[in-house]
Amino acid sequence: MADGRGSWLSGPLTARSLLRPKEVARAVFHPVWIPAPVDPVVERLKRVRVIAGTVAAVGVYTFVQGGFAFEEMLQNMLTASAVLLLITPLTVGAMLYVWRDGGTVRELKEPLLASLKLLLAFVGTVVATVVMWRAAAGSGLFVLLLGFVALWLTWFAGHGAVQVSGNFFGTAAVHRCLPPLLATVTTWLMAIPDLVTGDLHGLSLRLGFVFVLGAPVTVTGIAVLEMRRLRRWYGVRLGVHPAGLPRVGWPGRYGPPPYAPSGS
Repeated sequence: MADGRGSWLSGPLTARSLLRPKEVARAVFHPVWIPAPVDPVVERLKRVRVIAGTVAAVGVYTFVQGGFAFEEMLQNMLTASAVLLLITPLTVGAMLYVWRDGGTVRELKEPLLASLKLLLAFVGTVVATVVMWRAAAGSGLFVLLLGFVALWLTWFAGHGAVQVSGNFFGTAAVHRCLPPLLATVTTWLMAIPDLVTGDLHGLSLRLGFVFVLGAPVTVTGIAVLEMRRLRRWYGVRLGVHPAGLPRVGWPGRYGPPPYAPSGS
């Protein structure tokens, strides 16, 4: 997907870049067509949410369960990817239905397709990472080579997850309120199975609920704050079709890309 100048990557990549998966992840998973943040306060809160979620996950698997459950982590990565692949299009589809009286889907075709490509790229990376680790485990003489590739992919996927957790697959290019909405829906759907089945990761009832509910409650609070600030300070409302919203924070001196919502 291009931003009107024929580029997807948010930065140049060279052969040397392959030694820096973090740099590659940012270029790939935060492409140039994603609109720039408009609220630095919300951006800082998003970083806090990512850090808190990581610390909580590592704490459960490392300290509570008495060891790092590596195979379970791999399985959880696949489960999370399946949830993203299912829930993201369904949620966006529901919002397209809500917006049906304010504009057409055709107006949003390009950013929708770009976001879908970014989603598929991330899910594909996660699947490739899991496959590579499992292949390395039984590769015999090739364990060093496959292990190195698996480590690179893990680092790449990890930094990619940080990027997409902030921009949520570039859906802000469709509507500014989609990223917080999608983050909220996804985290709650990831937590509900643990609550229904009573799987509290070996913790007591009280601590288990803190760990299980911590992520969705935190994400929901940040999402509500973000959408409230978008509505109050920038005139961006979740229930309004993007064609009827002001252009806010589009990157580059050339203004918004050709498929950006028109000004109201």
